[in-house]
Amino acid sequence: MAEPELICGIEIHQQLDTKKLFCDCDSHLCEEGHGAVYRRLRPTTSETGEVDRAALAQFQRNLGYIYQSAHGTSCLVELDEEPPHNINADAMKTTLMFSEMMGARVVDEVHFMRKIVVDGSNTSGFQRTALVATDGEIEVNGKKISILSVCLEEDACRKVETSDAEITYRLDRLGIPLIEVATGPDIRTPEECMEVALRIGTLLRATKRVKRGIGTIREDLNISIPGGARIEIKGVQELRLLPLYVENEVKRQRMLLRIRDILTGRGTKEVPFEPIDVTDVFKECQSKVIQGAFKDKGKVIAVRLPGFSGVMNGDNGTLRLGAEMAQRARTKGVKGIFHSDELPNYGIEQQFVDALREKIGMTGPEDAFVICAAKEKKAKDALEVAVERANIALKEVPEETRDPLPDGTSKYSRPLPGAARMYPETDVPPTEITRERLEYIRNNLPELPEEIEKRLVSQYGINAQQARQIVRQDNTDLFERISKEYDMAGVAATTFLNTYGELEHDGVDISALTDEKMMQVFGMLKQARFAKEALPALLREMASGTDAEKAISKLGLEAVDDDEAVRIIAQIVKEREDFIRSKGGLAAIGPLMGPVMGALRGKIDGQKANELLTQEIKKLMG
Repeated sequence: MAEPELICGIEIHQQLDTKKLFCDCDSHLCEEGHGAVYRRLRPTTSETGEVDRAALAQFQRNLGYIYQSAHGTSCLVELDEEPPHNINADAMKTTLMFSEMMGARVVDEVHFMRKIVVDGSNTSGFQRTALVATDGEIEVNGKKISILSVCLEEDACRKVETSDAEITYRLDRLGIPLIEVATGPDIRTPEECMEVALRIGTLLRATKRVKRGIGTIREDLNISIPGGARIEIKGVQELRLLPLYVENEVKRQRMLLRIRDILTGRGTKEVPFEPIDVTDVFKECQSKVIQGAFKDKGKVIAVRLPGFSGVMNGDNGTLRLGAEMAQRARTKGVKGIFHSDELPNYGIEQQFVDALREKIGMTGPEDAFVICAAKEKKAKDALEVAVERANIALKEVPEETRDPLPDGTSKYSRPLPGAARMYPETDVPPTEITRERLEYIRNNLPELPEEIEKRLVSQYGINAQQARQIVRQDNTDLFERISKEYDMAGVAATTFLNTYGELEHDGVDISALTDEKMMQVFGMLKQARFAKEALPALLREMASGTDAEKAISKLGLEAVDDDEAVRIIAQIVKEREDFIRSKGGLAAIGPLMGPVMGALRGKIDGQKANELLTQEIKKLMG
């Protein structure tokens, strides 16, 4: 059997709509933070005496952390000045319910563990997480996708500001309960990745106990290809971009394998780290980066890279080892590095490149160099990890954790963590899961997405495709509220499935259209305050922050009564009398609906306008 071209698994983290996991604080985000508690964190050894490599790499960044509290959403538990309270019962119940929906095997006792995290996002230096169930599965397009685990854990602090020396976090998000769902490595295409995430997301929402909105659900992608390595892209928030992240990671790993083969074919050897002070070469260079370093009492440090020419930014930009090296260098606090494949550029002219080559003794056409302009120690630290990354390229694609970027690519974050980051939590007692408790949950499971779809079709008269999309887009509750209160199922379905898509395509942020705002809009539509044809324009205006009343007034959408509509239509008919007679009367209705709706768009229903136009033409024709 041929080896698959792509192996992918996904972890989904969904916030639960309950109180916090280990205290009674509310679980919502706050606009303002208060106070300034300062901490520095360091990694501890695991039970086996090891220090996790990811935690160590983060510690070596030498950052300090400031924590802001938030009224009603943080207490001494979040500050790690008080032990955790009892586990939130609603959060545990929801996790058990979801596990049963997966057909997973629930453990007899839930034990919390401490996962070492020293990037400041947890005040304690660890995240509490507990395994609740294993060995579940879901079906996506007729294929079984295994669910390795379902966990209950606490969310991290929210980053609000970053500087070179410290990061400011807000405690409002810390401790919000999360369900973590991890699939097996069963995904084989970028599109399948999104379909799996959609299926899990709809099942989570079916519990009716999850938060909604941007940032409430996050995906981690684990991706590898034959000959490559497992890469984790952590914290993806836009579902539609999942296939793009997968595609770009596959391209990146293939590019790195190609670079390895090129270097192997050249016989390139591992490069020792031998930094050279080349500050004198650049004294007269007008590069803004270099001059900025000099003003900060910095230096220019160089390292030779024999055999690396053309792979750092070569073959029309398809070979990008330099970008990989620069991402590692930036973890040491520098803004970047320069390498020979991209020079002369950035204010560094050819004469300085030639002088540098001579200074460091570059002789062969395949020799390369990398330089960094910064404080001497910082520059050397940055170049050391850059050279380390170059040497890794000789052998393999390295395992690592990467951060998602808005364009569907990713950047290096830290090494991939190992098992050494976990150890038992001694402050939270085990929770026994009895047979009686599980039996009660099994007998009271919520509707599955496919059951909701069937009910929407039978109860509200929409078609199966519309029902499926409404459920997938998480608009079920709002759709049902509008349908029940205003009897507008058809208009609501068209709005969610067509109008929303058109607005998003145009770059409109539809997250501003909250459920309550939409209920207000449909209430006004039911009162005939405007015509349904005006909905797209009205929603577009409201998405920019205008309320419904002001948007109607601003756009001139106030509905007109029949007398005013008749007056406007009669005027249009009078102005086009010759055209109407040439068409024989009623045949002119179609062509005239354009100018009629242009004059009355948003002020009268299209069907009503058609009826009034027909009446006026009949009057004219006698």
